[in-house]
Amino acid sequence: MNTLHAETRDRATSLKSIRKADKMPAVFYGKKEASTPISISVPEFLKVWKEAGESSVITIERSEGNVDVLIKDVTFDPVTGTPRHADFYVFEKGHALEIQVPLEYEGESPAEKTLGGVVVKVLHEIEIKAEPQNLPHEIVVDLSALINLEDQITAADLKLPTGVELVQNPEDVVALVTLPTEEPVEEVPVDLENIELSVEKGKKPDAEGESEDSGAGAKE
Repeated sequence: MNTLHAETRDRATSLKSIRKADKMPAVFYGKKEASTPISISVPEFLKVWKEAGESSVITIERSEGNVDVLIKDVTFDPVTGTPRHADFYVFEKGHALEIQVPLEYEGESPAEKTLGGVVVKVLHEIEIKAEPQNLPHEIVVDLSALINLEDQITAADLKLPTGVELVQNPEDVVALVTLPTEEPVEEVPVDLENIELSVEKGKKPDAEGESEDSGAGAKE
């Protein structure tokens, strides 16, 4: 279980002073949980977020009591990329949640390795349903199943952990193999009308497409 230490935040406290202490403002809320402002350590949050993502349960520990949450939203500084605020959702225990989980592609496609095909990763997240304790951090997609050209992996082909139900359309394509496309060769059109006109005037086209007088260079 991922744990994040927090302090209840006074809304009158300056956000600047919070961030100066290497912390950031946050809030947790739920259907049966009032919105509660808190402050959390930025380094600790980054560590937990990397391990939990947005689909694993996190326990927020406070002196007033602990709550189990999911990361709902994170706001970043547009210049430094540092997280500036986080929203946590307090779920109802015993109730299944529908959530988007990231896909993790593993393995190598034989169709790409030996047949020259190109693997196209169509989806990067998939919608599932599970009780909070069964929510996976990610769903693995095994690319070794793409053996022949034009093979594909659909949502129904994915191996889901115990207690996890597929919400995504089972016919949705997750990944596929296509034939490599060749870039068309651009043909430069020949202007026959100008060539014929140059010949009629006793001129010949030079290498740049311009004409030079056939009498040029003659002695005066």
